[in-house]
Amino acid sequence: MISYLVRRLLQAIAVLLLVSVLLFGFLWLLPGGPQAALLAGGGTAAHLAALRREYGFGSPAVLQYLSWLDQVLHGNLGYSAAEGTSVGSLLAASLPRTIVLTLAAIVIAVIVAVPAGLAQAALRDSAVDRILRGLTYVGYGMPSFFLGSILILVFAVRLRWFGAEGPQSPGIVGVLTDWRDLTLPVLTLAVLTIAIFSRYVRTAALDNLASDHVRTARATGAGRLAVLGRHVLKNSLIPVITLAGLSLPRIFGGALVVESLFNIQGMGWQLWQAAQKHDYPVLLGFILVIGAAAVLGSLLADVGYFIADPRVRRGRL
Repeated sequence: MISYLVRRLLQAIAVLLLVSVLLFGFLWLLPGGPQAALLAGGGTAAHLAALRREYGFGSPAVLQYLSWLDQVLHGNLGYSAAEGTSVGSLLAASLPRTIVLTLAAIVIAVIVAVPAGLAQAALRDSAVDRILRGLTYVGYGMPSFFLGSILILVFAVRLRWFGAEGPQSPGIVGVLTDWRDLTLPVLTLAVLTIAIFSRYVRTAALDNLASDHVRTARATGAGRLAVLGRHVLKNSLIPVITLAGLSLPRIFGGALVVESLFNIQGMGWQLWQAAQKHDYPVLLGFILVIGAAAVLGSLLADVGYFIADPRVRRGRL
């Protein structure tokens, strides 16, 4: 197992380095080169001279990249002239809100999608299966901004059960305490995730229901609930483990729309503001963090799949 984890970790590091190379190459393609991009057109001659000294601009491209990478590894993601602060400070302020939003959406998706997928498989082609599949298709095709607008209109404006804006408190604890303001954004982000997860759980459960060990369990007199709980559930969770890790970048992308709609000053909201202001340091720094989250999610999915499926462990060891 250790050798497998080390191998996957080395692959993740290689992918992150590739992402950093592509981002630095993007700096070179912007008008004025990397130093002008890092200032986003808002710096003075003194700022430009400081950047040249700090990152070694004027040196060969490889040395410039290594200098830039060294700054990133030391936590220096650049300076936002548009906001008048460092990118790291903006990231520290916005990341907790996005973390709470995305993790809450994933947890709710798993809680809802697993029993829904199992019910669809157990009651295949029944009225329940057709209704749940129909709801899944609706959720899969529902744009986040449209669903969020409906939830605001019904539950915030008409019924006044929840707030129309997302949590504004700083820090993870502060966001969690504003549960009335957090509910609608989480539901908006979770609907698409529920639709995707439940479809995979249904497919996996149908495959397991047709397997030999399930037929043997039924032949010995095991009831439907016992078969689902003891023999189908565990194997059906394997694709969910994989999807939960691989869904991180997609959910981050959905957070951009949801945070803008509910005025949550998270990473998605900050990216949208940076794009409008052509604030390239913020864009590059946040994209690098999202890329790292995607690689981390893939690594966690592989590790979870390795732990959950004994067939993979036997094949790897």
